[in-house]
Amino acid sequence: MTMLAKLLSKGFQLADGLVPEAAFPVVAAKSLVQTAGVAPAPDAVEGLERLLGAIKNESALSLFGRLSLRWDFLRLLRNAQLIEDAHAANPALAAAPVTAPLFILGLPRSGTSFLHNLMAEDPGSQVPRNWQMIYPAPRPAGFDPQGDKRVSRVDKQLDLFNGLAPGFRELHPIYADSPQECSEITAHVFQSLRFDSTHRVPSYFEWLETRGHDDAFRFHKKFLQFLQNGVPSRWVLKCPDHTFTLDAILRTYPDARFVILHRDPIAVLGSVAHLTQVLRKPFLRGIDAGEIGAQVAARWTQGANLLLQFDQRADVPASRKLHMQYEEFTAAPLAALARIYAHFGEELTEPALRAMDRRIQAKPRGGYGRHAPYRLEAFKLSVPALQTAFSPYVRQYCQAAR
Repeated sequence: MTMLAKLLSKGFQLADGLVPEAAFPVVAAKSLVQTAGVAPAPDAVEGLERLLGAIKNESALSLFGRLSLRWDFLRLLRNAQLIEDAHAANPALAAAPVTAPLFILGLPRSGTSFLHNLMAEDPGSQVPRNWQMIYPAPRPAGFDPQGDKRVSRVDKQLDLFNGLAPGFRELHPIYADSPQECSEITAHVFQSLRFDSTHRVPSYFEWLETRGHDDAFRFHKKFLQFLQNGVPSRWVLKCPDHTFTLDAILRTYPDARFVILHRDPIAVLGSVAHLTQVLRKPFLRGIDAGEIGAQVAARWTQGANLLLQFDQRADVPASRKLHMQYEEFTAAPLAALARIYAHFGEELTEPALRAMDRRIQAKPRGGYGRHAPYRLEAFKLSVPALQTAFSPYVRQYCQAAR
């Protein structure tokens, strides 16, 4: 049984009320660092302190939330130390560049995960994998996930989480060897918007917005260099939160390239709010659907405006950006991929094309099921108000799809 499996098993017992909640307080940053036996950078310690303070004061943690927090944060601290130690022992890691990484941008639920999964099928590309966030290690060419114990362990952990958060895998079908979002990398230095999805931490969120993301993406680059193991790779990276970290991305990767998928925000916000609710359920008590709705609407109104501003940046020429409608991509994924590769001057090889096609046949629409639209009213969201808020974005990017 894995460490997390034991933790979850213990959590189920605790949920039955056998042990009082007060027996598992939110621990202090200093205690976690000492237990982990690591020496994190001051910026990571500050992030950890801010995050723990916000969780303690603003999140009503469930018993599982208290137990999992300790396991998760110790893992992040130890993994980050592993990356730093590897760089110290082998300067060749930092000497190998991360050249022109491709970032997939877009509002959540806009096909970005589907595109990331398809591009991960190209043997000439690299993506961060889910299991690599738990057990950081390079993924060699010809890697067989079926025979790897680390992959098996993480798949079991994901199965257990899906049991705690019913519907999670239908909303976000991921497995151990699936591509993972970059917010899981930056979480290792506790400067990640990932924590805002699973916890209620408004003060941490505000601190991170003010502080910026440069330190997080310096670590992000070290993580990629560790994974590529001295061999420069063509990285394909994805996270909706990249919309809010573009300045740091461009300072870290000045030659970065971008695919931006667009979809009508009214069609996705109910799903975004529902996914946030599902993600928070195992960790928190007393979730407020209206508060989630207001948070999601405000956040992605800001995100849509940032995408509009990004289009005007003189330091990112049109040759390094490709806009695509969600409807164009999902209607003919292989044709859309051919357009992406051609735009960036990359070769879409026959082996890559065949692998992508097999993926599409096995998991049409990326494995996402069809369902009735989520009711915005359930999250106290007004359609007319949202239409007004998103009208500049919709006029610019979504009119052609209607």
